[in-house]
Amino acid sequence: MIEIAGTQYALNDPVILTVGGVVALILLLLFLSLRASQRSARMAEPLARQMAHLGQHVQQLGQGQEQLRGGLQHVSDTQANAQVQVIQTVESRLSSVQQQMNDRLADNAMKSARALAEMQERMKESLHGSSKQTATSLTQLQERLAAIDKAQDNITKLSGDVLSLQDILSNKQTRGAFGEIQLNDIVSKALPSDSFQLQATLSNGRRADCLINLPNPPGPIVIDSKFPLEAYEALIGSTNDAEFKAAVQMFRSTVRKHITDIAEKYILDGETADGALMFLPSEAVYAELHAKFPELVQESFSKRVWIVSPTTCMATLNTMRAILKDARMREQAGAIRKELGLLHKDVERLGDRVSNLDRHFGQAAKDISEIKISADKAGRRAQRLDNFDFEELAPDDHSNVVPLGKTEG
Repeated sequence: MIEIAGTQYALNDPVILTVGGVVALILLLLFLSLRASQRSARMAEPLARQMAHLGQHVQQLGQGQEQLRGGLQHVSDTQANAQVQVIQTVESRLSSVQQQMNDRLADNAMKSARALAEMQERMKESLHGSSKQTATSLTQLQERLAAIDKAQDNITKLSGDVLSLQDILSNKQTRGAFGEIQLNDIVSKALPSDSFQLQATLSNGRRADCLINLPNPPGPIVIDSKFPLEAYEALIGSTNDAEFKAAVQMFRSTVRKHITDIAEKYILDGETADGALMFLPSEAVYAELHAKFPELVQESFSKRVWIVSPTTCMATLNTMRAILKDARMREQAGAIRKELGLLHKDVERLGDRVSNLDRHFGQAAKDISEIKISADKAGRRAQRLDNFDFEELAPDDHSNVVPLGKTEG
């Protein structure tokens, strides 16, 4: 039993056991902490020495800091003095610059005032001149507007003419007549009137729009001016792929049929040339045909049908005119040679007559010279007679008297 504070506890009491364990644990901890403190003391000795050494360094650092503070103070004072000097210098320069700026501003103000006055004067003169120019320009503008109104009237009239032309071309018969008129105009300008025939009838009963009377070879050649323009209008007026394909097919078949008809109707053996011309009254149709349908052009070549536009037709007709001129020159070659022979004889006869005339002129010149000699002698004799110089007449002067009926030699 154990008595604590007047209370007895048994040794096997749990409280006693717990308290004892706690006390033992505390004692153990105290022992461990004591050993740890001893170990820490032994370990802290180098740390203490290092701390002392570090304290010395800190003290040296403090001294360096004091020296640095003194240096910084000196630098600060020096910088303050320099800053004051700089400020003073800047203030003096600023005052000088401000004075110069004021002077320049005053000078610029005076110059600006003078320039403004001059500009106002010029503006007045310019406005006065501009008013005159404006009046003149308005007058010219009115004249131009009048000319524009007149041109507008002409355009309106031309638009009506174009619409009427479209109405003409919309009809197949009138379009064919228009092509014939255009072909007639081109042919009549390029060839003599006796070298072609319009609406000529062939031996097969077909009527050709124009027949060019070329010599053999190649012989008379036919120009046809009828062209199926509806297929071309359908081609350029198509709005989708289906219409375009149908128009292309119709254009190809129509042009091929027209080429075949020309070859069959207007190319006749022994009567016409070995070929015919298909006249297209539009350069656009000619360009479209050659650009997008070359197979039709090749087919026309194979069938000896030559496709021409107004421009190429004029060039072809100029070539035909050269052929006609050469043929006519060959026909007239005999007459030309005959006329040249007669001309040669006339030239020879003229040479003979010129020689005779030159001989007569020579004899006449000789006679005139002899007449002048006789006239001089007669003049001298008349002068002596007028002066009564009968005794001065030389005997030989009587020998110079020309008997009547004889010429003086």
